[in-house]
Amino acid sequence: MPVLEVQNLKMYYEIPFRGYVRAVDDISFTLDKGESLGIVGESGCGKSSLAITLMNLLPKNAKVFGGKVLLNGKNIFEMPDEELRREVRWKQISMIFQGAMNALHPIIKVGDQIVEAITLHEDVSKEEAWKRAEDLLEMVGIDRARAHHYPFEFSGGMRQRAMIAMALALNPDVLLADEPTTALDVIVQAQILKLIKDLQKKFGIALVLISHDVSVIAEMSDKVAVMYAGMFQEYGSAEDVFLNPMHPYTKGLLAGVPSVKGKPRRLKSIPGAPPNLLNPPKGCRFHPRCPFAIDKCREELPPLVEVEPGHFVRCHRAEELKGVPWDVGE
Repeated sequence: MPVLEVQNLKMYYEIPFRGYVRAVDDISFTLDKGESLGIVGESGCGKSSLAITLMNLLPKNAKVFGGKVLLNGKNIFEMPDEELRREVRWKQISMIFQGAMNALHPIIKVGDQIVEAITLHEDVSKEEAWKRAEDLLEMVGIDRARAHHYPFEFSGGMRQRAMIAMALALNPDVLLADEPTTALDVIVQAQILKLIKDLQKKFGIALVLISHDVSVIAEMSDKVAVMYAGMFQEYGSAEDVFLNPMHPYTKGLLAGVPSVKGKPRRLKSIPGAPPNLLNPPKGCRFHPRCPFAIDKCREELPPLVEVEPGHFVRCHRAEELKGVPWDVGE
């Protein structure tokens, strides 16, 4: 049984008098123990909305319109709020939020914040919880004595490490990492990513990594989902998606990634901007920006089809465009 199974998940935001923003629209995937899924796409494509839906941490104007999130075989949308708080969040699934300075309380010591997460979910003394908090900080490379310091006394990299320590405090089965290296320099980013990867292997955690950085996703993930306009446009193993991209959007993203190998080439960009999901375009949601679009793309929404074993693509012309680079369509 997969540790995390998502089936046809739909989550929309209600905008009064205007309609619904289709932020997460028919998403499905599975994740086994110790496996990693990278979700990549431009800002505004629904990645973070998907993450908070997997935790069932939805704001008041958000509503699940269909689908299931099965965590260890149980649908989180059918659980009482108290069970979610006590037995699911932190214990079975936890999250490294985007921007550690915003996620950590500015006037509570870092150690106390980790201790609170432990004591709210487990029947342990404060002394034992405090020792565990110090052990966790030490595990992520922070001196134990720094548990008595406030978040503003930490560097950006240290705050991110503290967030990772807090997320791992109760040994979760699934870890969601939403842009865990935002605003960090490349040296610290590499350290944080290596730390997450090492801890994932050490504890057998199933990892969902969210980023707009293609190179980070390629380095960290077993599976990759390319997300656009609330939908997975391509989904498969990292090798299939990055070495044999079949959706034009994936081809466009990769055309904008510099390479240290091969001949120098001019980087390409995808023209235009993601659509307004209050009123998404008819047909394929990428067709207004796609140089390969035909009339069928403008009229019919393509299904997510398995074009090769384990490799799924949402494109009417996927087979036809196999091996065709993004540049050809310009």
